[in-house]
Amino acid sequence: MTTSHRAAVRGRRRKRSRARLSLCIGLSLLVLVTAGAGWVYFRLNGNIDTFAADGVSGDRPDADASKGENVLVIGSDARTGGNSALGGGDKSDIGRSDTAFLLHVYADHRHAVAVSIPRDTLVDLPPCKLPDGSWTKSQSNAMFNAAYSVGETAKGNPACTQNTVEHLTGLRVDHTVVVDFKGFAELTDVVGGVKVCLPQDIYQRDLNPNRATRGKRLFAEGEQEVSGQKALDYVRIRHGIGDGSDIGRIKRQQAFVASLLKKVKSDGLTPTKLLPLADAATNSMTVDPGLGSADKLISFAMSLKDIDLSNTKFVTIPWRYKGSRVAVVQPDADALWASLKNDRTLDGTDASGKNGENGKNSKKKTPSGDAATTAPVSGDGAAVAVRNGTTVTGLAARAAETLTEHDFEVTGTATAGTQDHATTVIAYGPGEQARAKSVARLFPGAELESATASGVTVTLGQSYADAPSASPSASASGEPEPVPSKVADDARSADDNPCSDLSYG
Repeated sequence: MTTSHRAAVRGRRRKRSRARLSLCIGLSLLVLVTAGAGWVYFRLNGNIDTFAADGVSGDRPDADASKGENVLVIGSDARTGGNSALGGGDKSDIGRSDTAFLLHVYADHRHAVAVSIPRDTLVDLPPCKLPDGSWTKSQSNAMFNAAYSVGETAKGNPACTQNTVEHLTGLRVDHTVVVDFKGFAELTDVVGGVKVCLPQDIYQRDLNPNRATRGKRLFAEGEQEVSGQKALDYVRIRHGIGDGSDIGRIKRQQAFVASLLKKVKSDGLTPTKLLPLADAATNSMTVDPGLGSADKLISFAMSLKDIDLSNTKFVTIPWRYKGSRVAVVQPDADALWASLKNDRTLDGTDASGKNGENGKNSKKKTPSGDAATTAPVSGDGAAVAVRNGTTVTGLAARAAETLTEHDFEVTGTATAGTQDHATTVIAYGPGEQARAKSVARLFPGAELESATASGVTVTLGQSYADAPSASPSASASGEPEPVPSKVADDARSADDNPCSDLSYG
């Protein structure tokens, strides 16, 4: 063998050795990457807790009513699992829903709206499953946040709140997510802080009104960035701003979530950013079984990536004070639920994805709303009693005439026990809520109130006396009822200035 031939053989051997080495390195890297991804998913899966789905009611709204998705987000004030160190209180307390909103992701996946439900809202609680397998009886005029404790266990409470929201809205809740104090604080740490704004200096007594002294200053007036405990303190402040109401706190919570979304969007949904966020989120989160794995949760999160901040809105359910509690205002609330069911944005845009990719500027003029709120009002001979709760003479007769024109049978008119009613109240007996809602469409701004006695009774308030005599909600044209302007005008966008509209009262 010549010298040149031996050199050629050695060269081929070296090339084969290098190729084998490269192949081995490549395979090793592939194994490491795969193992790393597996480790990440294993870790996230280990973080995720799910609540008991057997407590979800069998009597639910139609799953095909809307092509969009509805996600119930609950902020729990439970002090278990290390949360008492952040929020104080009884460590054995299973908690209530301190914060709750229903997030509707429109079918075009370009728009979303979060509807806050005040914790003090008076609602009907449907039956909830107890740890022994039995079910509670329905409750009337209960506070909304009580639904989270009726089930008596942290695993059972989310289902009860989900049942309550479905009963209240007529919308099917596709997913439910519960975040506690600890998880919330960790999320804000991971994103590196969230920009917030305060209209004034805030002191310790503003967070805890039982303090004897003002205490040290927690926040300075103006814009600032918060995380961890300070972020939690910000969203819990209630007594030191505006009228000290939960409504005002909701406005600031909406501003906070908007600012958090803006921060996450600006950082980008890259694996480097998303995985630490997912780790923190799943570590103190309880979800329904439909989101109970890492791939399902991340897949859902990524499905939201194309929603623009300007198309992400925050509103509060149409409400009115009822003493120290909050009452749902009808027919405004039903008009809001109907718009979500039909994938209509707050300004009436079609976001169903049927008319192009994002349905831009498609404001339909043909009927498409929920039948309960878009069809002409017809009583079909249903009996209704009318009471005048004001000092305005002739008011009951005026209301009776309106009801008769819409085929209700007025069983009688009379003066109410007191004449200082500011708002019209429609009381209904067992099984008569649907009829009461039809009546409410003729009395904009009326409150619905369940009663033990049978029948439907309208007690007229000053709001009816001050309203134009024509019925504005008969919808004779059959066109969809629009979302009330007060609801749409009060909406916050996720890209709004963090210092805008922070106080109520």
